[in-house]
Amino acid sequence: MLRIVLPLVFTLMCGAAFAESAHGPVHGIAMHGEPALPADFKHLPYVNPDVKKGGKIAYGVVGTYDNLNPFILKSMRTTARGMWDPEYGNLVYETLMLRSRDEPFTLYGLLAQSVEWDDDRTYIQFNLNPAAKWSDGQPVTPDDVIFSFNILKEKGRVPFSTRLNAVEKMEKVGDHSVRFTFNDKADREFPLILAGSTPILPKHAIDAENFDHSTLKPPIGSGPYKIKSLKPGESITFERDPNYWGKDIPAKVGLDNYDQISVQYFLQDTTLFESFKKGDVDIYPEGSPGHWANSYDFPAVRSGNVIKDVFEPKLPSGMFGFVFNTRRPVFANQKLREGLSLIFDFEWANKNLFSGAYIRTQSYWQNSDLSSFGVPADARELSLLGPIKDRIDPAILDGTYKLPVTDGSGRDRNVLKQAVELLKQAGYTIRNGKMSDDKGRPLTFEIMTQNTDQEKLAVSYQRSLQLLGIAASIRTVDDSQYQSRTNTFDYDIVVKSFTSSLSPGIEQLGRWSSVSKDREGTDNFAGVADPDVDTLIQHILTARSAEDFTAAVRSHDRLLLSGHYVLPLYHVDKQWVAHSKRIGRPDTVPLYGYQLPAWWDQSAQ
Repeated sequence: MLRIVLPLVFTLMCGAAFAESAHGPVHGIAMHGEPALPADFKHLPYVNPDVKKGGKIAYGVVGTYDNLNPFILKSMRTTARGMWDPEYGNLVYETLMLRSRDEPFTLYGLLAQSVEWDDDRTYIQFNLNPAAKWSDGQPVTPDDVIFSFNILKEKGRVPFSTRLNAVEKMEKVGDHSVRFTFNDKADREFPLILAGSTPILPKHAIDAENFDHSTLKPPIGSGPYKIKSLKPGESITFERDPNYWGKDIPAKVGLDNYDQISVQYFLQDTTLFESFKKGDVDIYPEGSPGHWANSYDFPAVRSGNVIKDVFEPKLPSGMFGFVFNTRRPVFANQKLREGLSLIFDFEWANKNLFSGAYIRTQSYWQNSDLSSFGVPADARELSLLGPIKDRIDPAILDGTYKLPVTDGSGRDRNVLKQAVELLKQAGYTIRNGKMSDDKGRPLTFEIMTQNTDQEKLAVSYQRSLQLLGIAASIRTVDDSQYQSRTNTFDYDIVVKSFTSSLSPGIEQLGRWSSVSKDREGTDNFAGVADPDVDTLIQHILTARSAEDFTAAVRSHDRLLLSGHYVLPLYHVDKQWVAHSKRIGRPDTVPLYGYQLPAWWDQSAQ
């Protein structure tokens, strides 16, 4: 197989010859096609390259912490924010490459400044930046990279512990390089996962024997910040490392703009919001449309000291809804699930519970080119589907499918009539006021909820179900019980959110594939085990061109929608953030929405 060496920077090219790379440096890797930025780019497009660094910011989060190691199993719910936290920027630990938030899935050089690989992605070699250093001044070496992957495999938590499962061989090459040769478990996304989602740790500063134990000892990292002070469970403060090695590389220009970053911890969101109102916290990302509309009439807003910003990212909607657990015999019938999906009156709930703030979700990738909603399957997609197309609802296949719009009364006769007909096809009819099967057994099930907002949705659904003689009970459980029962799939219906990106990949296996159906702790909440779904996921993972990838995701979307595994609820196409007027931000909003690491303290300007 042809081995190609890219001397400075690199790109993943799907289905294209690499000969073009020989004409000059190639400076980033993309899942499909080429990186958007030119080889001589100076900074990412959504930063202010001229910003003056300085000042401080205070974030607030709900929770607690008693550990500074985010990579072990004991840390999953109790690690201090910021250690390994893309939302705030990876302040202490870094990856080999940095992901651009203005492209679907593209990485640019960070600890690694170049790579070597082949068109089939059977290996990748990372060539480290000789300038990369740890906060104690020691250089970042290939031995650090190899150590990191090995210690995470031995003592780390998922997904870090599984990174080497698809690696046949990991070896040091020369003074500055590490090569990974893959086995048949690797897919085309895997090199990007290694590059952008795996932390590199300092071998000389890690206690390997006790790595899997919680610790509050401030670590040595390669990132732009060091820990200044901490109060376990209350706060942690980071200060800029004045000797940070990477401040001038193109992918980091305009980021990491504060001299000091603090994270305050609160037991409840209401307490956090009160702290924000008083000015103790600088930023409050808002998730509730009702709260956004009704809770910001306080002095700091009226005086202009707090600014309400609205952003419109170009992200897919994802899917938030009631999930039918098909492991339960009652939900094994697709027509039954379809009929039950029609009974929920979205228009009533949106008007009466959410002041009309939400949009009905019709696709797992709505608002993006990856969505099948309103788009007929073209020749490329039909070819990928093959005989599977016969299993897809014709209206979903030709792009005309749309969930019914009710009159908002909570008892729309026309829609309920459609639901009754589907339930009849599933073997259920109304007998003595109860929806029953042919043996007279009533249709009953339990909806498990986690909080009051979910419970309100469940009550709304419950009322509509009662109109057709369907008895649905509701059980709201605490966080620990919810986690335990979802991990073991111990529920009939559960409310879940499936986030969607512009580059779906291996996470689809954990959500929908046959191998994850009976594996506790996975995200296959619906219990899907369908060879056709497995086939379509493989099409996504093996697509080489952007066109094939789009067709593969759309076909996957269509089959999931036709399966009616989830009763689609709603989404918003905006991001709401309130912040102190002291905090500035770039005018450019990237593909993935606002990016906090690019914001700054205006008092330092």
